[in-house]
Amino acid sequence: MKPEPRTLPPSPNWYCSRCSDAAPGGIFGFAARTSVFLVRVGPGAGASPGAPPFRVVGELVGHTERVSGFTFSHHPGQYNLCATSSDDGTVKVWDVETRTVVTEHTLHQHTISALHWSPTVKDLIVSGDEKGVVFCYWLNRNDSQHLFTEPRTIFCLTCSPHHENLVAIGYKDGIVVIIDISKKGEVIHRLRGHDDEIHSIAWCPLPGEDCLSINQEENLEPDIPNGKLIAETPITKGCYLATGSKDQTIRIWSCSRGRGVMVLKLPFLKRRSGGVDPTVKERLWLTLHWPKNQPTQLVSSCFGGELLLWDLTQSWRRKYTLFSTSAEGHNHSRIVFNLCSLKTEDGKQLLLSTSMDRDVKCWDMATLECCWTLPSLGGFAYSLAFSPVDVGSLAIGVGDGMIRVWNTLSIKNNYDVKNFWQGVKSKVTALCWHPNKEGCLAFGTDDGKVGLYDTCSNKPPQISSTYHKKTVYRLAWGPPVPPMSLGGEGDRPSLTLYSCGGEGVVLQHNPWKLSGEAFDINKLVRDTNSIRYKLPVHTEISWKGDGKVLALGNEDGSIEIFQVPNLRLLCTIQQHHKLVNAIVWHHEHGSRPELSCLLASGSNNAVIYVHNLKAVLESNPESPVTITEPYRTLSGHTAKITSLAWSPHHDGRLVSACYDGTAQVWDALREEPLFNFRGHRGRLLCVAWSPVDPECIYSGADDFCVYRWLTSMQDHSRPPQGKKCIELEKKRLSQFKPKLKKKKKPTLRLPVKQDSSVGNEDESVKENSGPAENGLSDQDGEEEAQEPELPPSPVVCGEPVSCTDISSGFEKSKVTVSSKATSLKKEPPKEKPEALLKKRKARSMLPLSTSLDHRSKEELHRDCLVLATATHAKELNEDVSADLEERFHLGLFTDRATLYRMMETEGKGHLESGHPELFHQLMLWKGDLKGVLQAAAERGELTDSLVAVAPVAGYSVWLWAVEAFAKQLCFQDQYVKAASYLLSIHKVYEAVELLKSNHLYREAIAVAKARLRPEDPVLKDLYLSWGSILERDGHYAIAAKCYLGATSAYDAAKVLARKGDAASLRTAAELAAIAGEHELAASLALRCAQELLLVKNWVGAQEALELHESLQGQRLVFCLLELLCRHLEEKQPLEVRGPSSIYHQWATGSEGTLVQRVTGVWRSAFSVDTPEQCRAALQKLQDVKYPSATSNTPFRQLLLHVCHDLTLAMLSQQAAAWEEVVPALLQAVVRSYTSGNFTLMQEIYSAFLPSGCDHLRDKLSDLSPAMTAFKSLEAFCVYGQLYEVWWSLCGPGSESSVWVLSAESTVSDKQSKPEDSAGAEGKEQPAGLGPRLSAESERLLSACKELFSEQHASLQTSQRTVAEVQETLAEMIRQHQKSQLCKATTNGPSRDEPSRDEPSQEAERAPSQPPSPKPGPFQMYWSAVSSCFTLGPSVLALWTLRHSNRPRSSFKSMGTLELTEDTARVDTRELPEAIKLCHTTHDSFTSVVAHQAFTLTFNGRML
Repeated sequence: MKPEPRTLPPSPNWYCSRCSDAAPGGIFGFAARTSVFLVRVGPGAGASPGAPPFRVVGELVGHTERVSGFTFSHHPGQYNLCATSSDDGTVKVWDVETRTVVTEHTLHQHTISALHWSPTVKDLIVSGDEKGVVFCYWLNRNDSQHLFTEPRTIFCLTCSPHHENLVAIGYKDGIVVIIDISKKGEVIHRLRGHDDEIHSIAWCPLPGEDCLSINQEENLEPDIPNGKLIAETPITKGCYLATGSKDQTIRIWSCSRGRGVMVLKLPFLKRRSGGVDPTVKERLWLTLHWPKNQPTQLVSSCFGGELLLWDLTQSWRRKYTLFSTSAEGHNHSRIVFNLCSLKTEDGKQLLLSTSMDRDVKCWDMATLECCWTLPSLGGFAYSLAFSPVDVGSLAIGVGDGMIRVWNTLSIKNNYDVKNFWQGVKSKVTALCWHPNKEGCLAFGTDDGKVGLYDTCSNKPPQISSTYHKKTVYRLAWGPPVPPMSLGGEGDRPSLTLYSCGGEGVVLQHNPWKLSGEAFDINKLVRDTNSIRYKLPVHTEISWKGDGKVLALGNEDGSIEIFQVPNLRLLCTIQQHHKLVNAIVWHHEHGSRPELSCLLASGSNNAVIYVHNLKAVLESNPESPVTITEPYRTLSGHTAKITSLAWSPHHDGRLVSACYDGTAQVWDALREEPLFNFRGHRGRLLCVAWSPVDPECIYSGADDFCVYRWLTSMQDHSRPPQGKKCIELEKKRLSQFKPKLKKKKKPTLRLPVKQDSSVGNEDESVKENSGPAENGLSDQDGEEEAQEPELPPSPVVCGEPVSCTDISSGFEKSKVTVSSKATSLKKEPPKEKPEALLKKRKARSMLPLSTSLDHRSKEELHRDCLVLATATHAKELNEDVSADLEERFHLGLFTDRATLYRMMETEGKGHLESGHPELFHQLMLWKGDLKGVLQAAAERGELTDSLVAVAPVAGYSVWLWAVEAFAKQLCFQDQYVKAASYLLSIHKVYEAVELLKSNHLYREAIAVAKARLRPEDPVLKDLYLSWGSILERDGHYAIAAKCYLGATSAYDAAKVLARKGDAASLRTAAELAAIAGEHELAASLALRCAQELLLVKNWVGAQEALELHESLQGQRLVFCLLELLCRHLEEKQPLEVRGPSSIYHQWATGSEGTLVQRVTGVWRSAFSVDTPEQCRAALQKLQDVKYPSATSNTPFRQLLLHVCHDLTLAMLSQQAAAWEEVVPALLQAVVRSYTSGNFTLMQEIYSAFLPSGCDHLRDKLSDLSPAMTAFKSLEAFCVYGQLYEVWWSLCGPGSESSVWVLSAESTVSDKQSKPEDSAGAEGKEQPAGLGPRLSAESERLLSACKELFSEQHASLQTSQRTVAEVQETLAEMIRQHQKSQLCKATTNGPSRDEPSRDEPSQEAERAPSQPPSPKPGPFQMYWSAVSSCFTLGPSVLALWTLRHSNRPRSSFKSMGTLELTEDTARVDTRELPEAIKLCHTTHDSFTSVVAHQAFTLTFNGRML
């Protein structure tokens, strides 16, 4: 089995009573999220010499939710078995050697909170859940027992090591019970004493109560279990039990007496490690471990992560010893959750602990010192960055709010990791080391913070005063640009920090003064380049190694290249059509300096593009150019690309990280996938190539892991496709699905199981936020974990993602809906007769007065008397006044003051009965309109009618009432109505801003358009703001309308093109042409035509190109491409032809040769006839440069590039520019050759050079610069003709052709034909057997003699010698790098690797090496070729059929047959044997030798 990659695992789960355990065989396991990670501990771990003896060796994967319990079997013979429990409701039994599930059960109906494998019964596994249910499961007989002892939440349980039927259970309320499972869970003891949660239970390792000299405490009263006295029996006699609780006490219990015998109170220790914020309050977790064979010692955790060793020998003294008192940094800095012991192979007794500080520590029980620490991650690994100064220091940005710096070169510790948390307080999403300053690390966070850490000191970080509005996605160090670069040399830093945030802004920070303002570079870009359109939203930033060029990736998929110092736009790359996630420049220290101009990019689509910007950077164009063709295309991933990194050890080697869960290594120059890593169980977010090891790569993902893996150890070479991809997706989906917070609803009290989130975390690195990390989300996870009070379940390790709350759960929703539906069925609405459908009577304005008038006759008479007294009395006495006040309804018949009191009383009654509008009407009757409005405004009860009558009180009162009513409407979410009222008082800008701030852009634009001036900037701002939101949401067509409304046609065309389909591109091109954006229109029209090529819609492609006059040359290219495709299609059998294409009418004819048909169509359909027209089209096409082809170039792309070269050749020929015809033809042939498409190369010969190259020789002088290209073209042409000779030999022997004559017809010719040495060798065959060469073939072979001259042989030998020296020197450099790492080296060079002295000697011999002696290598090759002709058609047909039917892969498959570097030296010895072998076996090796001969010949000829 291959060694596992080095892993930085996820953090162990928190708040679980038993989530880690160790087996006697030296295997330690801990639960982390939905998995269990296995660590080999001890001498057998296979760790590097000098490093701590432990290694992460694997992972148990199978649960779909958080693992809440883990326990090993401690029975001899089954140390390889373990059990896990999970929040998904399952208990699984695993074999750790095979890492597979042995069996599982789903007996629990509620969340499992405790698990233990019985130490006395080898197949018994006991588990308990939060509802108090206990299940005993016997593995061997697949039997189970259900026990329900107490209706309480179980926190922990432990089986007795002395009695097979005893199980101790600890509950949330502090109760501890000991049950007998053989008696259906009968309670043996109920132990009361703790006041809070029971976190841990430990049995004394030795039976009996003689091991401890404990006197019974007087203040501890005996407890009578179940209210009855139980006599002592053998099963209850003689064992101690220790329990740890949240009440800060440890209690020792006597099982024989059923009572507590000792209480240990945790001490408050002043000492505390510095790895935690002292202001944060933590919850206590008290875990215990009773060491084996040490009954007088007990290990416990404490408040701040300290471990205590208690001495139990003297009950009256509370004596303890601290672990690791000598080394402060070796202690845990947060509370400890689990303790377990392990005995290694060499007899060491170790203790392993897991803590909230995310470290796993190993302690030596003999010395109480920390042996080693395994760090872990509590969040997504968002960013990886290697220090360019301190080589080997890897910075890791994690979603748990901490930065890790991993010293990957440490020999003494493979996991030498430092944590930095001060000042971070959020997810760390971006990291970047200073190029020159040691220990200077820039970081960016999820909340938009940018800071600088000095990792060499303990100082808190410097934080920039300028925050991004959204997540910081990328950081980069680069030269200062204005205004920061305007100062003198001593006034400004040599490098400044650039940050790119999620809002699309790139800020420049001054590292000398982070407290100062950071500058947005968009202003400089706009001013320098006079840009009038909307700048794109930036998503990525990358500086070239020399600091002279800046690349910016954008949300619309474009990449812009700027030149310092003023950020002048050099070019725009329009290749991606989705958000750009990664841009990286090739390094500058390789053997090929020109590769430093390679720029690799990845986006939300799955394709990686590599662009060669060498021509743009060297030409330094005055106006920006647009690049639409990539230099290389790397296809294979199936999801978005998140990170890219070039290898610092190789030329053109790239590694990519992808959401498909894999990391892929590419040979970018050859477009070949090399290695694929599939170790992660999540979506990859970052990747980094080791600066010291050419094979070592580090990758991080959303599975909370960072892996270190070697390229040579991978089984796969390309990303998964089809079923493999589906399996990988299932593997990723088996990750932890965080539970969502639930809101308690008092009306529903059904015991429903807590819901988990549905689906996956669709957490995009640059889109969404709030992943659940280590059971706690990054926003408030740490705070919630540290609160003193938590939800009742101990399952605190699951915290929600930031998404819509579905807290009621699915089952509750069903119950609620069904109850409503039932009530509707029981009481259907009754139809009322028409007579009853009358208008309801209006409510009385004075209901209290009216009701008082319907009292008894006596009361009414009394009212009359009181009223008469009040009316006729000159002065009212107290009795009358009291009667009038009591009988307020009489105010209707007395004076105004009494009437006002009556109205006031009636008004209060209306308010109490919920009719404020009637109260307001009474106040209006009273005449107090202003008071009515104020009262209504204070109560939020203004109405339309009140505001309508407000002008009665005056203009100022009306203005105030309208504004108050608008505010009230905003609180009621009636923004449109509020805006309408603001318009009524002529507050147009306020109304527009109100609508805009509430995303009612359509209404805001309508108001602004109707009420403001057309040139008002507010209107344009509305259009642009709405367009940006629509563009972000994918509504491109409406966004384009907005940009057009803002008179920004350029932006409208670009946003329409983002869809990427042919229809959108064509519309965008037409729009750009109408608006006068001719350059943009041309590029979009060309993209549209290329999209239509994919579906073979030739008519549509030509129509798209017609949109712009500058694409006339491209129309000619597409015309030739259409005719060539038609020509190739006609040659294919009907059964293998693809789907029908939409051809033009002029492409269906078949008269004449292909060249004649092309020129005829150009003349008739495109009016290209005169030399002047040809030269004009030629000039436009010469500006377009396509990259060279590789064996992985797609066939359609290859055809387009070849037709471009052929079009140049034909236009040059018609313009009589013969100096340009030959290079263009040669370029087309070379593209076909280098791509391995031999069939296409043959078609080019037959169509464009049917009679050879002689007619081109006549057009060129001997001193012509194109003569060298002509010789290479001639060599290729001869190659094709030789292929025709071979093919003719494969035909029936009786037929004659221009190349082959039958044996009977050539006897006399054979005798009369003079033969040279090479030709004679080639035509040697038994007389009278098979076909023989015709005169034309002999003439061809004679002409080839020049190609095999000694001059070419010597040149080829020198070329290969130089290549050998280069490769040898590269190997020496790699060996030197390895030696610098203190790695073990061999005693001498291996068989395949030359020694260090040999390369230099060989390099010295190479220039002076004389030409090979006669016969030369090429003559020997020709001898091999000639020998092929004597073998008859069988062998030749094999090679022909093998390579002619697979045009794309023919040369790729022959790549393994190419000659080695030693060919030039050994061919003279080996080829005769090879030819002899071919004669005796008739093997296809003959064709191989011939092919190599041709390959070397034409390579030499081209040189």
